[in-house]
Amino acid sequence: MKNEAQVRRVGRLLKGILPAKQWSSLKGFVARYFFSRNLRLLATMYGSDKWGQHWYAQHYERHFSFLRKKPIVLLEIGIGGYNNPRAGGASLRMWKNYFPKGRIHGVDIYDKSPLNDDRIRTFVGDQSDEKFLRHLISEIGTPDIVIDDGSHINSHVIKSFEVLFPLLADGGIYVIEDLGSSYWPDFGGSSEDLASARTSMCMLKMLVDGLNHKEFMLCNYQQSYFDENIVSMHFYHNLAFCFKGQNLEKGYRQLQDTSAS
Repeated sequence: MKNEAQVRRVGRLLKGILPAKQWSSLKGFVARYFFSRNLRLLATMYGSDKWGQHWYAQHYERHFSFLRKKPIVLLEIGIGGYNNPRAGGASLRMWKNYFPKGRIHGVDIYDKSPLNDDRIRTFVGDQSDEKFLRHLISEIGTPDIVIDDGSHINSHVIKSFEVLFPLLADGGIYVIEDLGSSYWPDFGGSSEDLASARTSMCMLKMLVDGLNHKEFMLCNYQQSYFDENIVSMHFYHNLAFCFKGQNLEKGYRQLQDTSAS
């Protein structure tokens, strides 16, 4: 926490002294050469709410570090700044510096094209529109990482996941932020029906069951795509990571039967 506070103080000082263009260039240089491995400091430098307002950066570091030097394709839903075309994009710039070989893409319902930059490209669209999402993937290529920081409306989150997770690269990671909206009625959530409401968290809970589907004692159970292609899930406060891969591990009873024979 001490380093983050120091970065804020130095940043405010330099921003007040230097012309905007020089500060922008210097900030990028400092981020690339001094703090590129530390997402918490990058988030602080660029003003991303993934550190400070939320405490997500530490979890992203844990799960993304093995991809940092790879030429990944990252898609983040939700750019920020509402209808101001030049506002937002803090997380996109943070990802650009954290993934020096990555191609970074952002989606928002508002035009954010002034934020386009080297290795950053923005798109206008609705995250609940399947046609748009499929066209988007055809444009950017198979994503290695998808981050949903969009509307947080439960039906939108579920629709995006249902469409985009199957289009994710094998070994890819799908992240859903701000899951607190699962409990808020004005976002389509519920704080009462925690087991079966059509919410993001209920969907994720069902996916955890699907991860263990080979333990089900059901004769005619039909495996879903998600049962077969999610190998790991990690949960933190308001944040979930789903890892894609072939879920081939045998169930305990299958192993017992094999050993008995």
